[in-house]
Amino acid sequence: MAGLVAGAVCFWFCTWVKNKAGYDDSLDVFGVHAVGGIIGALATGVLVHSSWGGQGIADYLAQPGTIQFVDPASIGGQVWIQLKAVLITIAWSGIVSAVLFFALDKIFGLRPATEAEREGLDVTEHGERAYNY
Repeated sequence: MAGLVAGAVCFWFCTWVKNKAGYDDSLDVFGVHAVGGIIGALATGVLVHSSWGGQGIADYLAQPGTIQFVDPASIGGQVWIQLKAVLITIAWSGIVSAVLFFALDKIFGLRPATEAEREGLDVTEHGERAYNY
C-alpha cells in the first residue's frame, strides 16, 4: 500500500508539480528519489508499529544491551521522529550543496559559454549530436 501511494505521489510530482513549479529536472531525480524517499521515511514511522504488522521499536535506553522490541508510545510519535530526520537531511543536503555550488562557481564557473549553449552542449561538451536532423 505504501508503495502504491509513493508511486502515485511521485508520478504526480514528476508530471504536475514539476510543470507548475517550472524547475528543470529532465530525469525526474527530485520527483522520484527525493519525494519517494521522504514518503518512505515517513511511512516507516507508521509501518514500524506492531498494529500495522511491524516489529515495534527497540528500546535501547530503558534496557541497554537487550533487543526487546516494544511498541512506540504512539504512531504519531515515531512519525514525528521520522519527520525531524527528514528535515535534518533536507537542511544538511541543502547547506552542503549550496557551499559546494558556491565554491565550484568561483573556481570553474557553473554556466557554459553563451556560444556553447547556442551551438548545443551535446556538440561542444560531448563532441556528438544528440539528434540527427
